[in-house]
Amino acid sequence: MNFKEQILNLVKLQNIDLESTSIKSILSGVSEKFDALDVGLKEFERNIAEKESMISELKKQYRSHESDVQMNLSIIKKNEEKLKFIKTNKEYQSLLKAIDDLNEKNSNKEDEMIECLERIEEAENEIVTKRDEYKQISDDIKNEKEIIKQKSNDGSKKLSRLEKDWRNISKVIESELLKKFIKVKEKAGGVAIAAVNDATCQGCNMNIPPQMYNELQRFDSLKICPHCQRIIYCKET
Repeated sequence: MNFKEQILNLVKLQNIDLESTSIKSILSGVSEKFDALDVGLKEFERNIAEKESMISELKKQYRSHESDVQMNLSIIKKNEEKLKFIKTNKEYQSLLKAIDDLNEKNSNKEDEMIECLERIEEAENEIVTKRDEYKQISDDIKNEKEIIKQKSNDGSKKLSRLEKDWRNISKVIESELLKKFIKVKEKAGGVAIAAVNDATCQGCNMNIPPQMYNELQRFDSLKICPHCQRIIYCKET
């Protein structure tokens, strides 16, 4: 295999590396995507739980008011019985006032009970709406997760094929050249080889010396960009 073929195989390795890196990035973000999709559902669940908690508290308040009303009615009934046996006008008026006060308390309690019922009904209607929306969003998220999962599986299979291609191509590259490629790749942020177009390195967009450019076009020796230190090759050729 001549030197030009060796260099072009390095280009293939780099293309595989870049595509593999892209796939790995996508695969590594799958969990985050799932978490992001679940955030919306969790917000609905939290809202529904808050409404249910509020309804429970309102029902407690209603029962408490109801109990107070019943207790007041019992006292009122007893006081009304006592009226039959009152002998003085002062005691009679005092007992009447106590009965009126209890009736007023009951009226206020009943208003509060009505308000509780209205708020309970409103919250229950909101929960019904939220649950309908939750089901729709849940179904949409489930479908989205299936799509992401399928893409993830496809990406994993493609990554496996790329890794196999990388191994096969690397076997036909001279060991020293391959070592140089890997070393440069580690130092240059994952991009070890750059094309040169019109005497300009595409890795750093800097011009290379004219003499080096002339030598580069012959594809007979390894050339390193004097600016970015990447392996370079002549794209025009």
